[in-house]
Amino acid sequence: MNFWEYLVNRHQQLLTDAYQHASVVFQCMVVATALGVLIGVVTYRSEWAGNLATTTTATVLTVPALALIGLLIPLVGLGVPPTVIALTLYGLLPVVRNAIVGLRGVDPALVDAATGIGMSRPSRLLRIELPLAWPPILTGIRVSTQMLMGIAAIAAYASGPGLGNVIFRGLASLGSANALNQVLAGTLGIVILALLFDAAYVLIGRLTIPRGIRA
Repeated sequence: MNFWEYLVNRHQQLLTDAYQHASVVFQCMVVATALGVLIGVVTYRSEWAGNLATTTTATVLTVPALALIGLLIPLVGLGVPPTVIALTLYGLLPVVRNAIVGLRGVDPALVDAATGIGMSRPSRLLRIELPLAWPPILTGIRVSTQMLMGIAAIAAYASGPGLGNVIFRGLASLGSANALNQVLAGTLGIVILALLFDAAYVLIGRLTIPRGIRA
């Protein structure tokens, strides 16, 4: 059958896989964003600590995704756990790096002014520094999400959820009638999801970043 017939016949399964793919990426990005911003807040004031945080999270990216997932399988088993752990770790670097850069880029005069009117350090952080650092942080989240879209496909190796299963089934049955259709459907599905997520981030940026500080 041709590609369009394949899509029509398997659309329900493909939609299910696409939903699972988007869901695991979204949930891992929520965790990676929370951890990344927290690490940035804790380390940005110290040059040494900030460099350590950036280097440590960057080191994770030097480990091939397939190898990391393979190492996690004996520890946490197959399925969702190794997928979530791997994706969260891979998603940290852009968020941590951009959080540190964004927080260090806040004009010290604004922080001094806030201190002068009696604002506490937590209040300055929440009301002045983090809002001004939000544009680069959002950029880091966008970059992480695009990376995780592709890495999540590899999680099918560990029986993880998502469109990677479609791609792996196609690769495992090369030469069969639907092998190419499966690989193409899984790949295009991931590309479409990545574009939809990026469009959502653009909208979030327009809604949450004041016009005066937009890049």
